[in-house]
Amino acid sequence: MVNVAAEVWEHGRTTPERVAVRSPRRITFGELRAVNARVAGAVRDAGLVPLDRVLFIAPSIPEFVEIYYGLHAAGVTVITMNTMSTIPEIGYVFDDSGAELVIAWHENAANAASAAAERGTPFWEIRPGASFDSAPLTRPHDHAPDDTACILYTSGTSGRPKGAELTASNLLETATAFQRVLNLRAEDRYGTALPLFHVFGQADCLNAALVAGASFSLVHPFDAAAVLEVMVADRLTVASGVPTMWNAMVQVDNAYTPADFAHLRVALSGGAPLPAATLRAFQARFECTILEGYGLTESTGGAAFSDVSRPTKTGTVGPALPGTELEIRDSDGAVVTAGVTGEVFLRGPTIMKGYWNRPDVTAAELRDGWLRTGDLGSLDDDGYLNIVDRVKDLIIRGGYNVYPREVEEVLYQHPSIVEVAVIGVPDDHYGEEIAAVTVLRADAVETPETIRAWAKERLSPYKVPRLFSFVEALPKGGTGKILKRAIDREGLRRNTTGDRKA
Repeated sequence: MVNVAAEVWEHGRTTPERVAVRSPRRITFGELRAVNARVAGAVRDAGLVPLDRVLFIAPSIPEFVEIYYGLHAAGVTVITMNTMSTIPEIGYVFDDSGAELVIAWHENAANAASAAAERGTPFWEIRPGASFDSAPLTRPHDHAPDDTACILYTSGTSGRPKGAELTASNLLETATAFQRVLNLRAEDRYGTALPLFHVFGQADCLNAALVAGASFSLVHPFDAAAVLEVMVADRLTVASGVPTMWNAMVQVDNAYTPADFAHLRVALSGGAPLPAATLRAFQARFECTILEGYGLTESTGGAAFSDVSRPTKTGTVGPALPGTELEIRDSDGAVVTAGVTGEVFLRGPTIMKGYWNRPDVTAAELRDGWLRTGDLGSLDDDGYLNIVDRVKDLIIRGGYNVYPREVEEVLYQHPSIVEVAVIGVPDDHYGEEIAAVTVLRADAVETPETIRAWAKERLSPYKVPRLFSFVEALPKGGTGKILKRAIDREGLRRNTTGDRKA
């Protein structure tokens, strides 16, 4: 049977007393299966049939898990959205997807309810202890492998958001691939504070863990100290996050020692490049290595990962996931040799079916099964992938290519810098100038001049930021990823000063 819910339900049949969700509420696989079945029954009783679209908005709480697999069991196409989405954003997804039902957690329900009311679409508000009284569905829907099981909308950094169609097979193949590279077993205790509405938390973490029969602990909202407490209390063996989360955790002041985390065998990071300084600090404090991975919504969140059974190479995101092919191509589309930087292309069982109702965009981005990622990278002789930057983030200053990630890696080594985003801003002379938007430690006394002087000792002259802006916090999305597109480049150009020396 091709349905991610069927794999989870099988554990409810064979080992019903095994814990599926451990924090903040304990749910066994048997209990999860029973709730899923009632949710699926309610969806069917509401008149929905397989492949009807259902919009689901909820944070990373146990109720997400109960409803999510219930929707999959019913065979509907699940569309999850950021809990901070506005009425226009929800309305856009409604209209684009043709959703027939919206379900939202009560704390995030107002905007969803308004958008649904404007369109006359049924709306269900979910509260703690919600019960579904319909007759339970006895078995999950059996999908065709290429049925669209999920539609996850991209962030819309260029134009309106596009709905990536992830198939029933995509979800299962991704879960299986991550089980293999993480060596996941039913005895594992997995945990995260990642948002489950995002592909990383949902497809790569939640699905991988529960399909393997492991337990899953949730922390919401993200709080670095709270995550560490759950890691210790639930004796997590696997934990996942994005770089800003790991960076926050290494700075928490508490009495924990590495012995408190002796059970943690692997931590994984994705969503954005992990600064080497953060990786080293985490390993020193917790005596556990963070393994990096790489993927996109369009690849069900998975493409490459630092397999636990293979040597780790710092600075890379590992080799391709099992079954996935990686190529690096130049601007003419020709495959380049090892060590040469070009655009990353992907092909394999985790690659999306296409963009919902966007055949023109699908044809442009997905050719002969190969997905054009828009990311710059290189492969080494062993097939390990190094992500250099986003194509669109490349800064061209006076004819020189500057990769923001390379500059950020150096700046993160500065003892006074907590977070930094390096971006290009318009410049009349050079075309683009390099700016560093920086969060400093509370006791820092640095100035743009002192940091620039420090950077000049570690970077080629043309890579050194000329413009600095000190801020209290950088803009972040729902996953904790730094949103460079939300930084006011024109404001930086007007309000920030710097030198013009090469």
